[in-house]
Amino acid sequence: MTHKASKSIPAKPAFARLIGTLLLAAGAFASSAVAQNTSNLGPNVYVFDPSMSTSQIQATVDSISNQQISNQFGTQRYALLFKPGVYGSAATPLNFKVGFYTEVAGLGASPDDVVINGSIDVYNQCDSNGCTALDNFWRSLSNLAINVNTPNFGCYSGEFWAVSQAAPMRRVHITGNSTLMDYCTGPSYASGGFIADSETGSIVNGSQQQFYVRNSNIGSWSNGVWNQVFSGVTGAPAQSYPNPTYTTLPSTPVSRERPFLYSDSDGTYKVFVPKLQKNSSGVSWASAGTPGHSRSINNFFIATPSTNVEAINLALLFGKSLILTPGVYQLKDTIRVLYPNTIVLGLGFATLVPQTGRPALTVTDVDGVEIAGLIVDAGPVNSSALIQLGCSRLRDLDDRFGFNLFGNHASNPSSLSDVFIRIGGATVGSATTSIEINSNDVLLDDIWAWRADHGNGVGWIVNTADHGLVVNGDNVTATGLAVEHYQKEQVLWNGSGGETIFYQSELPYDPPSQSAWTDGTANGYPSYVVSNSATTHQAYGLGIYSFFNQGINIIEDNAMTVPDKSGIAIHDVGTVFLNGSGQITHVINGQGATANSSNGGSLNPVVLYP
Repeated sequence: MTHKASKSIPAKPAFARLIGTLLLAAGAFASSAVAQNTSNLGPNVYVFDPSMSTSQIQATVDSISNQQISNQFGTQRYALLFKPGVYGSAATPLNFKVGFYTEVAGLGASPDDVVINGSIDVYNQCDSNGCTALDNFWRSLSNLAINVNTPNFGCYSGEFWAVSQAAPMRRVHITGNSTLMDYCTGPSYASGGFIADSETGSIVNGSQQQFYVRNSNIGSWSNGVWNQVFSGVTGAPAQSYPNPTYTTLPSTPVSRERPFLYSDSDGTYKVFVPKLQKNSSGVSWASAGTPGHSRSINNFFIATPSTNVEAINLALLFGKSLILTPGVYQLKDTIRVLYPNTIVLGLGFATLVPQTGRPALTVTDVDGVEIAGLIVDAGPVNSSALIQLGCSRLRDLDDRFGFNLFGNHASNPSSLSDVFIRIGGATVGSATTSIEINSNDVLLDDIWAWRADHGNGVGWIVNTADHGLVVNGDNVTATGLAVEHYQKEQVLWNGSGGETIFYQSELPYDPPSQSAWTDGTANGYPSYVVSNSATTHQAYGLGIYSFFNQGINIIEDNAMTVPDKSGIAIHDVGTVFLNGSGQITHVINGQGATANSSNGGSLNPVVLYP
């Protein structure tokens, strides 16, 4: 449900305080912030300057890293921002690790404006079961260049980015070798991942089960496992699914790089808004730079976790865009985006938690709204949806009576970029649907919706959630979509003209019985469902996996179902039995081999359906 924004004006003293807050926030960037805990974006944003010594920077980043490496469900959030310049040297490199809830980003207009001589790494986490990257979530690296220099690191030579979901690399220029697997400790499993708008040398995929690379230039790629997908990537391996498991598209049909904060030549902060691209390939920042426009920081309301949602909504009502500084925001009401071209930009994995059963964030059916860099946790009262673009009631009327109430936004679509949903894990919560898309032409770029399988508030009747993504709008495009462990259809796609490039999904681990997980007469719920209302749909590079861990013989009839229509085509979809019990009987619409313990760990592919 979309709640209309109140137009009542608060009492004069409160209104005066609110205007003062707006003015202070807008003017906070006038002074320079170069030392730790003096950033005007709050105590959890560290802004580094090249005049600082390498040892000083090293001490600060190591302190944060040491705290965050194992802080999987903590409340601490950090952004480490580097002003234009050179950091580290051949003799004294800057090498550091990136832990949970840490954003590392350059503040240049181009990635090459910020140069790190050293490495910025993510390694395996080790426990009694061994060392893997399977839980290396919620961290990011963007908008800088790395001249890889790792002397005296032994096995750890090169840029290590051993991550799983919700750990994007964007606008990064790496000179030297990179690995997406930490092969220095074992068994080294990894389940990523997302790279976009980046230029690299050789890349070791290693044990990465799946990975998606979009609009980049790469020197080489080592191998595939189950689902390696490339779109618009110069240097990508040729299409060869399932042997090796490469799905390669020469271009990305539609995309828009996410907005980013940068420091202009005069030292003032701005937000750059990249332009929409169609049928594009390679990096956006080569030669002439990224097409797009800049916005003054004065156009943004800067919120902290202590800012009440009324102040945020009033700022949005006044036409401001929004920056959410690092922290956890306990929301008593919905953040409502009303106007075209509004930006909501999270720093340091700003996290929204609705407390009253309302959505965390709603967007009206307008052009060009961009939401980026957020975690949304389900709250203690069930929400019908956590993020909603376009009103569901209007969509129901539109579908029922053909009113054509929703606009065409193809020339300026709204987008969600690096948006990550959690049902349980960090806190007890539930939500029927995580992301509901009612508007047309929406772009979804690097989305992970996760019903938690571990952490706090986890159980079949505890962190309840039907769907990760429901798409009711037409011509919606998803590039880099992961949806896991929901209790009904993980993805339910009702609109026409949809397109997905890269999909990763694990079925729920914990159905307590077959009867508890039955869709009418069918065993289980398909992970990805295109409904009969859709006339056209395309999807490329999909991996759906099972691990039923309750010791019960749970069966899913089909991992994916779609209508048999001429406008629907599914390319390169496969299933894998990871562990546990039960089976996935078919890949799609009764086609494809069974995934069970007899072929555990092996891919069961369907190259094209129908």
